[in-house]
Amino acid sequence: MQANVAWVTGAVLLSSVLGAGNVRGADWPWWRGPERNGISRETGWSLNWPAAGPKVLWKASVGVGFSSLAVRDGRVFTLGHANNADTVWCLDEKTGAVRWKFSYPAKLDANYYDGGPSATPTVAGDRVYTLSKRGVLLCLEATTGRLVWSNNVMETLKAEKPTWGFAGSVVVDGELCLLNAGSSGAAFEKETGKLRWFSGTDAAGYSTPVPFDLNGERVMALALKQEFALVRVRDGQVLWRHPWKTEWDVNAADPIPSEGRLFISSGYNHGGALLDIRGETPRVLWENTQMRNQFNPSVLVDGHLYGIDGDVNRPDTGLKCVRWADGSARWSQKTGMGGVIAADGKLIVLTEKGELIVAAASPEGFKPLARAQVLGGKCWTTPVLANGKIFCRNAQGNVVCVDVSGS
Repeated sequence: MQANVAWVTGAVLLSSVLGAGNVRGADWPWWRGPERNGISRETGWSLNWPAAGPKVLWKASVGVGFSSLAVRDGRVFTLGHANNADTVWCLDEKTGAVRWKFSYPAKLDANYYDGGPSATPTVAGDRVYTLSKRGVLLCLEATTGRLVWSNNVMETLKAEKPTWGFAGSVVVDGELCLLNAGSSGAAFEKETGKLRWFSGTDAAGYSTPVPFDLNGERVMALALKQEFALVRVRDGQVLWRHPWKTEWDVNAADPIPSEGRLFISSGYNHGGALLDIRGETPRVLWENTQMRNQFNPSVLVDGHLYGIDGDVNRPDTGLKCVRWADGSARWSQKTGMGGVIAADGKLIVLTEKGELIVAAASPEGFKPLARAQVLGGKCWTTPVLANGKIFCRNAQGNVVCVDVSGS
């Protein structure tokens, strides 16, 4: 991202007036995008929307759930629940037509909320990997939906199911499928589905594992039931644990690594902290209640965190900007729950009530550049930008694809 905030803001405002030039499209193949940080590589997409909002290219109904969307090679993948079954959907990116679907028996598991699948499909090579709330791990052919292999994670690990079911998405890293399952993660072979290692039988947290390189080793950070942990990818060795007890054991937002530091956060008024993780044990640089990510994680842009601060029970929940270095708040805007991603110096926010907002990624204040009501119902799922399109979804499984290509 560009370091000069003033230049970024000026460029964003200019693009909102003039519209887009040539869109440089990019796929979004798994949860949190190609770099697993919530930031798209896409540039040149348009904010020159009609008064009624961007053109709707297609709509689809995929069933109850909170799974986000993966976009790869002209296909859109997501999960939903209907008629006592979960379904993996593969839709045509341009038209929304069903390319294929794969269903299996499942319970809705509505526990103080709508229920349905929480994890997002992961597309790696010619395979798509999914995980259900009750631990059904699937590998399907991305082009046909044919089952390649399956593994019941709860039975294999003999692990306790988290109260609200497994929520973290599958992460394909090298030859492994990494899961937030068991006491501090598990790994399965991506080609065969065989268990490579696991960490114990306690209930998992709800985040997706975040792999990265640190001190010459491949590691992954993940939120656990009552702590955060750093785990060595090749063998599952826990390198350290950092206590982080949250009400109802809901640690769900993915940790965010950057240059030897790790941001962690939870809702229920717990807050966030920045850890220095370059040593053998983590050192707290700051901790406060300025950024409380209950479900979806923040994005880090030019030294600032942008995310949904609060939880479903707080009237002031909304989009917030916090300085990475010291945790100080810069601004906040009430939106309710929802999700945020970033691209080309801009934030893309889907609010709880289905308003799509594009704003400058600037610490100087909330600066909306375009906004439109694109959905109704409860929208807790993070939006996706890919190839000149923004994809949004609500809890009941209504999906809308809008055109921001400027063509």
